Amino acid sequence: MPSRVDDLVLRLEALLFAAGKPMSVHELTEALGAPDYRPVQRALRQLGRTYSGRATALEVRHVGDRYALQLKETFVPTAHAVTPVEMAPRTLKTLTLIAYHQPMLQSLLARMIGDAAYEEVVRLRGLGLIQADPKGATLELTTTRTFAEYFGIASTRPEEIRQFLEKKLGVTPSSMATGSPSGAEGSSAPAPSAAAAPAGAATVPPSSDADGPLPGPADGPGRPGAGETSPA
Repeated sequence: MPSRVDDLVLRLEALLFAAGKPMSVHELTEALGAPDYRPVQRALRQLGRTYSGRATALEVRHVGDRYALQLKETFVPTAHAVTPVEMAPRTLKTLTLIAYHQPMLQSLLARMIGDAAYEEVVRLRGLGLIQADPKGATLELTTTRTFAEYFGIASTRPEEIRQFLEKKLGVTPSSMATGSPSGAEGSSAPAPSAAAAPAGAATVPPSSDADGPLPGPADGPGRPGAGETSPA
């Protein structure tokens, strides 16, 4: 019969799997109804060690101050074949900032949009739209070839992607400097024309300052995996 600690590990695994997004130790402790966060921290470390020593396509990852269960990057392309893209306005906004400022440090992104940056980076990596490489104590973020293909951009060169965002989608340097791809005073950038988006892509109409200017692709990488977190 499993011990109490083992049972806690399994319950944490179930929560992270069902959440589909990074969760903090505080959030996990509340969800479990546990009186103390310290056993939850220990169980999370045990869960991480279990996945590290297991032959599996999943991993427990640390993202900012949160934990998540997600696909290993090696297996993301395989999953893309059967899972549709789902991208919220906040995710589009984050992707636009990364595309414009690349190579961009994750620490700078966090200063621009707050702690949500860590969760969005996990999501975009899971979709295969950005790459994150270690850079000192943070990560350096760049877009991938998949990003260019999904949004109908003919080049993967950062300067040409910036030109595309400015000329085709109405993004301005001033809006990118403030961390609001929607432009000055919270107004949305114009939705791209059919020529600016790949065939069948769903455009995101201007509605609020949370909306990003990039169109959302109709078909593409699947549901983002979770990422691991650190204690809150």
